[in-house]
Amino acid sequence: MFAEFKKRECQVNGVSISYRIGGTGPGLLLLHGHPQTHVIWHKVVEQLAQHFTVVAADLRGYGDSSKPSSDEEHLTYSKRAMAQDNVELMRALGFNKFDVLAHDRGARVAHRMVADHGAAVRRLIMLDIAPTLAMYTQTTEAFARAYWHWFFLIRPAPFPERLLESDPEFYLRSVMGTRSAGMQPFTDEAFAEYLRCLQLPGTAHAICEDYRASAGIDLQHDQQDRKAGLRVETPLLVLWGAEGVVGRCFDPLHEWRLIATNVQGKALPCGHYIPEEAPEQLLAEVIPFLTTPL
Repeated sequence: MFAEFKKRECQVNGVSISYRIGGTGPGLLLLHGHPQTHVIWHKVVEQLAQHFTVVAADLRGYGDSSKPSSDEEHLTYSKRAMAQDNVELMRALGFNKFDVLAHDRGARVAHRMVADHGAAVRRLIMLDIAPTLAMYTQTTEAFARAYWHWFFLIRPAPFPERLLESDPEFYLRSVMGTRSAGMQPFTDEAFAEYLRCLQLPGTAHAICEDYRASAGIDLQHDQQDRKAGLRVETPLLVLWGAEGVVGRCFDPLHEWRLIATNVQGKALPCGHYIPEEAPEQLLAEVIPFLTTPL
């Protein structure tokens, strides 16, 4: 995996962000979701690197990036802090303006990025999410049963941390393997990397803090934006899995159009883990969107 990419670390915003970089051309930042790392992109990075300088980063708290101690408000793991990390990373690499392709938790970071740093992001593709505020305020029994980890991980420390640390592999398989495609999309090499990183000291707590932030301070930031009438001006491509939970429980295009001015998108024939389940279909949408002149 990532044979032509270099693995590096960069000190930004008080943390160390681990990333891989490869290719040539305009900057393209890739942000992963939970409970994974930048490795989720391994089936598409070679093709993307033919068009872009691809930066596949580990979010703070995940992979080999820093796992800083948190605070009572969970500001350390707010999407605002994570967005700042990655804007500074791209600037450090020479990209004051860049594109973003983001999945799951990474897409929530990317949403905050275009809200706080809209001038830095040329175009944004978000995979299999609706806005966090919409998903919490519209929670149904069906959604809660499918996304049980949203409500488990936000329990006060150290309850979820201890259970997660007691059997990380069981947790991974319980989250990833019980979705529509089961374990089939994940190669042995990729799964081994997800497991290695989940077992690193501090990862369990960082993951829980990520979710605690989303159920608290992140909602406050989103509510403040809506109260102020702020809208996302960055062009958005929203893609979701036709067999996934987000498309069944929410109307992603409708929800994003409530807070953004330029939104297009569609369902793809897969479940939640789009980059690993449907890499060819993903590339067929991503490359034209990012390469068509504005």
